[in-house]
Amino acid sequence: MIPVILSGGNGSRLWPLSRQQYPKQFLALTGDRTLFQQTLQRLDAEGVKAPVVVCNEEHRFIVSEQLKAIGKTAQAVLLEPFGRNTAPAVAMAAMKLLEQGQDDLMLVLPADHVIKNQAAFHAALQVAKAAAEQGEMVLFGIQPEAPETGYGYIKGDMQARAELPEGVFRVERFVEKPNYERACDFVASGEYFWNSGMFMFRASRFLEELQAHDKDIYDTCVLALKNSAQDLEFTRIDAESFEFCPDNSIDYAVMEKTGRATMVPLSVGWNDVGSWSSLWEVHDKDEQGNVLKGDVMTHDSRNCFVQGNGKLVTLLGLDNVVVVETKDAVMVAHKDKVQDVKKLVNTLNAEGRSETQNHREVYRPWGCYDSVDMGGRFQVKRITVKPGARLSLQKHHHRAEHWIVVSGTARVTCDDKVFLMSENQSTYIPVGSVHRLENPGRIPLEIIEVQSGSYLGEDDIVRIEDVYGRSPAKAETKQNA
Repeated sequence: MIPVILSGGNGSRLWPLSRQQYPKQFLALTGDRTLFQQTLQRLDAEGVKAPVVVCNEEHRFIVSEQLKAIGKTAQAVLLEPFGRNTAPAVAMAAMKLLEQGQDDLMLVLPADHVIKNQAAFHAALQVAKAAAEQGEMVLFGIQPEAPETGYGYIKGDMQARAELPEGVFRVERFVEKPNYERACDFVASGEYFWNSGMFMFRASRFLEELQAHDKDIYDTCVLALKNSAQDLEFTRIDAESFEFCPDNSIDYAVMEKTGRATMVPLSVGWNDVGSWSSLWEVHDKDEQGNVLKGDVMTHDSRNCFVQGNGKLVTLLGLDNVVVVETKDAVMVAHKDKVQDVKKLVNTLNAEGRSETQNHREVYRPWGCYDSVDMGGRFQVKRITVKPGARLSLQKHHHRAEHWIVVSGTARVTCDDKVFLMSENQSTYIPVGSVHRLENPGRIPLEIIEVQSGSYLGEDDIVRIEDVYGRSPAKAETKQNA
């Protein structure tokens, strides 16, 4: 069994914590590990092979770092140049496995779900495995705990079938997100389940069904994978081909059309953490029903979710609200309206606001930087470089930089000079100078960088040489800086 981890979403309903460049699956929202890492760790079982990860190319180094942090290795990391929904993502993974001679069962899992009862989850996998080995297309249906209107539903034919293993049932129909009254009827019937978005089938079986029911996706993915390129440990899917791929989900493209759709009921403490109210549900609460994270103080407030990230956050006389504070944004919402956070994010995007793209602290493969202050012609950053790491050899057309070492040791390249700097030492990088910052030491290097000039955007980088496989000798975008 090979897990296929789908990590392409941006989790906009969990803004301002989740950002496009650092979405919710890479955040530690429910414990010490991120949702992505928890998804991988719950797969530690006999017969489960190394995973295939499908993610956006902008997240490739986050994926690599988070795999390394928990001692995991992916047998393939497929980079999508842009999202085209789950059907193309799974098709690419299946084709990659067959290309490598592995026609195994694929366990398709979103990277951002919470599952509390791992023993029950593993038991359900064995039930599903028996069906998938017979050629069935298995999805996992969540036993509903309440009339939830935010999920799609599936109706199961709950009569035992001789041709199906015990505990596996035929799927009768798929239902879009219902209104509250219909959801109540679904739950009362005992025949409807939440559609979890988790699947199991053999790689070749999925591709057979896809070719039969959505040939456009199949043919486009064949071409895009054929034209893909290997970049370090990543497989870059060809953007020119993939651009023409239809945007469609596994449900619409295959599962609603196949005659072999089956379901394994699942009752494992599942939550897709799709909104702030969902996150409130999975956390322990105080006597007033509040979930409080960070430096938070409340008085006469109930059933709230409050998260501070540096500042003191206080609540007085509030009920059923969500308050989230980050370094560059604060969101306050009624808990009944949190599904509409996505609309707020869309409005911010339409206005070109950067707060939906990145946190003030931005992660890079060599470390991170925090934009501490900014004015019309200056910007101050705190830069942290991991031991042994180095930034690209680069130059800027519009800005000069002053570097001051706060801690650690820096190796600096500036045109034809290479020298070391230690704590409290500084240097000046003129406009147009070819330069590089490295950390040759064993502890993190921290510097303060003061930029000055007529243009301070992250896209004013001409990259000359880079150890991380980012494009050389051209101005970079903000995402790749």
